[in-house]
Amino acid sequence: MNEDLKAIKEAAGLVFRFEKDDNRYVQNMMKLIQSCESHGAEGAEILCALTRRTKDKLLTMPETVENRDIYWDCVRREAIYLFESFMLYMEKNREPKARFYQPRMKTLRYVAKGIQDLADDKLDELFINMPPRTGKTQIVKFAMVWWGSRNTELSNLYSAYSDKITQPFYVGLNELMTDPTYTYKEIFPKNKIVRTKGDDEIIDLDRNKTYPTFTCRSLYGTLNGSCDCTGLGVADDLLSGIEEALSADRLETAWGKYDNNFMSRIKFDQGAKLINMGTRWALLDPQGRRQTLIETSPKFENWRYRIISIPALNKNGESNFSYDYGVGFSTETYERRRASFEANSDEASWYAQYQQEPIDRQGALFASTNMKFYNGELPVDKDGALKKPDRIFMACDIAFGGGDYVSAPVAFQYGSQCYVHDVVYDNGDKFITRPLIVDAIIRNGVQACQFEATKTTMDFPDWISEEVKNAGAKCTITTKAAPNGVSKLMRIFDKAPEIREFYFRDANCRDKPYQKFMENLFSFKMAGRNQHDDAPDSMAQLCNMMILPTQYATVVNSPY
Repeated sequence: MNEDLKAIKEAAGLVFRFEKDDNRYVQNMMKLIQSCESHGAEGAEILCALTRRTKDKLLTMPETVENRDIYWDCVRREAIYLFESFMLYMEKNREPKARFYQPRMKTLRYVAKGIQDLADDKLDELFINMPPRTGKTQIVKFAMVWWGSRNTELSNLYSAYSDKITQPFYVGLNELMTDPTYTYKEIFPKNKIVRTKGDDEIIDLDRNKTYPTFTCRSLYGTLNGSCDCTGLGVADDLLSGIEEALSADRLETAWGKYDNNFMSRIKFDQGAKLINMGTRWALLDPQGRRQTLIETSPKFENWRYRIISIPALNKNGESNFSYDYGVGFSTETYERRRASFEANSDEASWYAQYQQEPIDRQGALFASTNMKFYNGELPVDKDGALKKPDRIFMACDIAFGGGDYVSAPVAFQYGSQCYVHDVVYDNGDKFITRPLIVDAIIRNGVQACQFEATKTTMDFPDWISEEVKNAGAKCTITTKAAPNGVSKLMRIFDKAPEIREFYFRDANCRDKPYQKFMENLFSFKMAGRNQHDDAPDSMAQLCNMMILPTQYATVVNSPY
């Protein structure tokens, strides 16, 4: 740090020390901020600290035109260095409901932070996965304009599966820099667009260059020799849709284009950064293969990457994208979308497009097309009274931490038919999940409950047994060790046909735990990785508890 900056920092310390609630304090701060500005990137850290302190102070002072102008002046000065400030200032003259970032800030702030960390060299690579129309492409459009405008000598590259995607992105870059409703010229007054070429989808700032400031190009277009990336590279939606995701050959082709053509353009050694984004259609899509490479190859041991994956519905079944001014998507809207996918027997596409959970359909064991469902009403006798079940039993898969769920389906058995009428499905600690199990046992009149025996969880069934007894209920509680020599995967696979014979509640008569239980069941696959397998594992245990209906033999005289 040079002597001038040291002096500015010392002066700022004195101003902080004698802080007062008046405009003189703010004016002194603004003089220091202007002094930092002349030191460019070297003074950026001090400048941003001063603007942040000044903005905080202005928020405690009377809202006047002068104070509001000073506030926005702070945002403008830090916009060169802070991505979020860049977006906010770019749209300050637009109507609040017409702005992109501000109404979506509560969710997209996670993405903005990831992009900032790329710029600050805290990350090398970023993965962004969000549902359609939630703003991921637009925020990256802002990011690319910001990136290229801070250093116009860098070459930045955007690629997607077709020109139908890259062309609007190219038009959008132009719009952000030239539309008078944005304030680009106030933030970067010296930057000039010297070349645009719609056919090639290129934009050059300040001077014509061999590799333009911005290039947008299809993954299947001309990348080799005509594109380069020393700044920000973006790979967005490299698959056209489900048809391509279902084809092993087309997945392999997309990966080849990505790894051989696109990735060879990204000059990491020259400081380039990479964003991968789009719908996670399949486990072996380009994003999936790239993530697996980073996670498993020792060559990437020190690679700094982050995966930002935001599903349509959170763990409570509520929308993550219910934005201000009605520009997002409500919980009800997403529930209707999910119902539509379920009606079409395509839960896998719901998980991929909206929940960011790529499904290997060839390895999926459970789907609505091969399962049995009922309307939540248990069988009645000929008089219309609720029929007494032959047996009510429950299996409990105990969580072992790491985000695992306690999963406990309750089955009502009538002869050869079994109805999964209730479930406990929760990833809380034992002080939350044990009472849930007790309540389910008492509420359903469970007669037998089996726990998988482990050395670390023996207190779990013991506590439940005591609590059930204290409540005056009767339930036979047993433990059983998992079979030796058989993996959990194969145990579930072996019981899959029997699991598919159970009757599960229809989608419109499930509570949140039951719905999450079903989602976990549908997402289980034999190929690839399963983040959680608690629901299918507990169902496999439940199968072992079934008692076959009593068979009767009649003695008859031999005809011979």
